[in-house]
Amino acid sequence: MSAAYSNLFMDQGSTFQTSIVLNDASGNAYNLTNVVVHSTIRKSYTSANATAVFQTTLNTGSGTVTLDLGANTTANIASGRYVYDAMLTNNLTQVSTRILEGIIQVSPSVTR
Repeated sequence: MSAAYSNLFMDQGSTFQTSIVLNDASGNAYNLTNVVVHSTIRKSYTSANATAVFQTTLNTGSGTVTLDLGANTTANIASGRYVYDAMLTNNLTQVSTRILEGIIQVSPSVTR
């Protein structure tokens, strides 16, 4: 499975959520049993520290991975352009695969 590319837009100070639907080679829901997903936002590909870490939720029946950031977290992200990706790791085989990557644009908030 190769990584999909998707640019995302996030409003500063708002709850953010996006879902990734994974299918196997036959078009069936990808089996997410024994899998963990980690996803971070960084200012650039070379940034040493993550700007934010997504909370991840897996729905094994539908092959769906949901990435979430709460309003308190997005409020602390400066407006601007960032990069992100999501990595799936099979706990049994220890094989890691990037499933999604792209640019995330954070738009500033006026209301505080």
